[in-house]
Amino acid sequence: MAVTKVRVSCFTLSIDGFGAGPRQSLDNPLGAGGEALHEWMFPTRFFQHTLLGSDQGTTGIDNEFADRGMANLGAWIMGRNMFGPVRGEWPDGTWKGWWGDNPPYHTDVFVLTNHERPPLAMEGGTVFHFVTDGIHAALERAKASAGDRDIRIGGGVSTIRQYLEAGLVDEMHLAISPVLLGTGEHLLGAIDLPALGFDRVDYTPTPAAAHYVLRKQ
Repeated sequence: MAVTKVRVSCFTLSIDGFGAGPRQSLDNPLGAGGEALHEWMFPTRFFQHTLLGSDQGTTGIDNEFADRGMANLGAWIMGRNMFGPVRGEWPDGTWKGWWGDNPPYHTDVFVLTNHERPPLAMEGGTVFHFVTDGIHAALERAKASAGDRDIRIGGGVSTIRQYLEAGLVDEMHLAISPVLLGTGEHLLGAIDLPALGFDRVDYTPTPAAAHYVLRKQ
């Protein structure tokens, strides 16, 4: 019988450990310099097909990791900042995410927020649910939705840190991009991964990124 894993996949960090740059905004959702983190993924067939609708793109190791990140997923969890730039009370229902009418998730997505909002059904089977009672409640709802498939913690940095610190993540794939940000949102500062039970089970470098898979033993 398959066992549901709670995992982080394809989460990109700078050499100095930042998962997003400073000053995130509508025009700059990844913060200053943050877009450069993901240059390893942009050329891949996965990215070109999934997000741009193209049949072009590179194959190889980077593409394989991107593909694996979407495999066997039954639900997602993300922070409100990953869903969009709106802060405070939802003024209306006009903001529906960064991804257009057919987001790439195709499952239930549980968005952590302090402000209630009705579920938002999109094309392709994606339904955004806005969870106001914390990370544990979101995870329980994700488990109920996922069945025996995996749950992916999509980000951003604060959301992943909360699930790590609570001991709720089973596996992480981190892609280390060869850029320095200097400042922004640091993923692993003051988090003791060995004490949480993690060990490195894979390391695969490419010209564009160094891929690490960490798994709770």
